[in-house]
Amino acid sequence: MATTVRRSTRTLPAAPLGPENPLPALLPRGEAHVLDGAERAALPPEMARQVGYAPLRSVLPTRVLDGYGRQRTPTALETIVLENARLRAAVHPGLGGRLASLFHKPTGRELLYTNPVFQPADFALNGAWFSGGVEWNIGATGHTTLSCAPLHAARVPAPGGDGAMVRLWEWERLRDTPFQVDLWLPEESDFLYVGARIRNPHHRTVPVYWWSNIAVPESPGTRVLAPAEESWYFAYERTLRRIPVPEWEGVDLTYPLGSRFPADYFHEVPARSRKWIAALDEAGQGLVQTSTDLLRGRKLFVWGAGPGGRRWQEWLSEPGTPGYVEIQAGLARTQLEHLPLEAGGEFAWLEAYGPLGTDPETVHGADWAAARAHTEERLESALPRGAVEEAYAAWRPCADVAPEGGPADGWLASGSGWGALEVERGGFTLPGTPFPPETMGEEQRPWTALLHTGTLPGGPDHLPPGPTLVAPEWRELLESADADPNSAVAGAASRREVDYHLGVAQWHAGDRSQAVRSWERSLEQGARWFALRCLAVADRQEGNGARAAERCLAAVHDARERLAPSDPLAEAALTALAAEAVEALLAQDRAQDAEQVLAILSRQQQERGRCRLLRARVLLAQGDTAGARALFEAGFEVEDLREGEEVLSDTWAALTSDPLPARYDFRMRP
Repeated sequence: MATTVRRSTRTLPAAPLGPENPLPALLPRGEAHVLDGAERAALPPEMARQVGYAPLRSVLPTRVLDGYGRQRTPTALETIVLENARLRAAVHPGLGGRLASLFHKPTGRELLYTNPVFQPADFALNGAWFSGGVEWNIGATGHTTLSCAPLHAARVPAPGGDGAMVRLWEWERLRDTPFQVDLWLPEESDFLYVGARIRNPHHRTVPVYWWSNIAVPESPGTRVLAPAEESWYFAYERTLRRIPVPEWEGVDLTYPLGSRFPADYFHEVPARSRKWIAALDEAGQGLVQTSTDLLRGRKLFVWGAGPGGRRWQEWLSEPGTPGYVEIQAGLARTQLEHLPLEAGGEFAWLEAYGPLGTDPETVHGADWAAARAHTEERLESALPRGAVEEAYAAWRPCADVAPEGGPADGWLASGSGWGALEVERGGFTLPGTPFPPETMGEEQRPWTALLHTGTLPGGPDHLPPGPTLVAPEWRELLESADADPNSAVAGAASRREVDYHLGVAQWHAGDRSQAVRSWERSLEQGARWFALRCLAVADRQEGNGARAAERCLAAVHDARERLAPSDPLAEAALTALAAEAVEALLAQDRAQDAEQVLAILSRQQQERGRCRLLRARVLLAQGDTAGARALFEAGFEVEDLREGEEVLSDTWAALTSDPLPARYDFRMRP
């Protein structure tokens, strides 16, 4: 059978993503994978430099996705299917290009963990993320902001003229780097090849991050093997330490259920060793991933056997379904590191995914060295290391080949218009990854006007301002922007939005005093709630909690009067403002005012889990312990509970010394 590429769908019970949060994410969102200076000082020099290199100040210019729920309905999700005589691969172009399925026909085995539902949860850098398959994580430490975003996709001739491959590409906005992922199945191959490339089109060095996260089925007999005798252990206590592999403190941690709490194990793979990682079941069968040497890192992530990890597994799917573990491959040794990519440079590599059969007695025997050697021998027999290098060399010239057709005729899917906007601004030439002007939409329209006319149009009062661009080049354009010349009213609207967006860009650059001045000017020009909210964030950072609470409260009341109540984006803005206001007011012992803020929200929003939790905290602050506990006993689900967030267990502990109910136990550390 010749390799084929076709469009299809995959129908799953799915929760809708909901609207974006219109409030700019001015602060980091509590990424769990961070180390303090003392921890970094104890690391090897290269690792210490890369751990401390270019951490994110925020997830700007992207917006937070937190409007999803947990009510699922059957939904047809778009897929692109690649198939030969032995493998069938399915990709979700509208969900970060996720490789959702890799089915091996001769054995009838699904090699990946395929989630039976689509359930967003707050694990991505900007919120919504879902478990299962293989995700392409680019940008910065954590799950990519593209987890639930569309990518461009098109057919491209495969290396050697062996049919077609599928190219996925987009503009990664945190670091302003275009990237591509090319997938193809050589005829009669048991392995899916994946060519990946990240480019830096700028005249400055940029920080780069990449990890391919591979979800595989979890079972009591699953063992994860990699060519390593040591590993860097990182857990939610936020410490990084070197430990032996496979056994540490009397437990063989290459069996994922040997861990009690969620943890990362970053394997120390020798520089000259072949780069691979495999997850094999009781029968010695499973998935192996290998790559060219540039992709040096290998990692095992486990949820562990404790109640918190098991609850998260249920949360991300549904009770009664099998769990998963992640085997991963990255550019650095750990996910805490970023690498510099020089101006005009690129990182490129090739990965291969396929089935592996081994002798179970050897793989699960007591001798770790023998198990590793046997697994690598079987891999070499199935896919020689030299064959991977040859496939990479054959792919490299194809990486610049233009995709077939265009966004309106021939492409398999279209992503965002942000890449087209950046190409138009920078005049970049990016062979193989076109970003044509026709992919731009309404969100890019005002920025195109700024680029070509020096004027940023003002938006309507009844809707939140659009997203802000924060790169240095856009900040310079904002600094020199003119008011809309068409009318005094339009000019005032334009001026207040320019100052608002300029403040966001200045804040992102670390110039906080100038940001405050810009927001104050925006306020003088007639801006209200969006400028007040930004100033409240600045107040909190300066330690002025009382003024922050006042400004949060004023922002909520102003937004309630100005925003269109029927618009989803306006409702999302009011809900987000209210949540921030309640937090600020509770910090100032103003529980009565916090209660009144929650009462402003629609009945539908008040019933969401986050608001019910806030309500319980307000009751607790008012001394109504019984009322707060009644809310817990009635039951609620905090839809946007963040990875590592401990507010549920902390609030329960403030209510009672009784054991935390299982439904609220998401604890990821002792």
